[in-house]
Amino acid sequence: MATGATIHRADLSIADMDRNYYADHALTIARHPSETEERLMVRLLAFAVFAADDLEFGRGLSTDDEPDLWRRDLTGLVQTWIEVGLPEEKWLRKACGRSRQVVVLAYGAAKAEQWWKRNEQDLLRLDNLTVLSLPAAAGAALAAMAARSMRLNVTIQESQVWLGSESAETSLQLHVLKAPRASA
Repeated sequence: MATGATIHRADLSIADMDRNYYADHALTIARHPSETEERLMVRLLAFAVFAADDLEFGRGLSTDDEPDLWRRDLTGLVQTWIEVGLPEEKWLRKACGRSRQVVVLAYGAAKAEQWWKRNEQDLLRLDNLTVLSLPAAAGAALAAMAARSMRLNVTIQESQVWLGSESAETSLQLHVLKAPRASA
């Protein structure tokens, strides 16, 4: 018998002073059976960093044609496509063709570094791609906050991200490996 997704609920209070975005979000997140707590929390971090009223979680690991998170306009066109992890370069090329902005939030310390070294030259050619890297220690700190029901406060100022729950807190800064190329 196949194991189903585990449902997590997160009350997320975001104060993003860099973007002047202040909002509370009541989120229901499905955790795929093969997904780690770290990956779940990195998806939640990505939501907080790129939060918008129309940002949605994709259908998850079992769906190849959707990102982890995305923003679509009223016509259904993808405005922002967000991938968590270490996606294949050909998949990112396809995503860049389907979306105005594509973001990768890479995590996993040594594996993320190897992934970047292997794909850097090809990814630098993608004008609408941003690649961010999570610091090595941050993944474990985020995973320690995971619970089936969470209340998280997120404050972002000068690119520094503070996350706090009832039981733990951490701060981190995402490292920019690639920024989108400015249009002329």
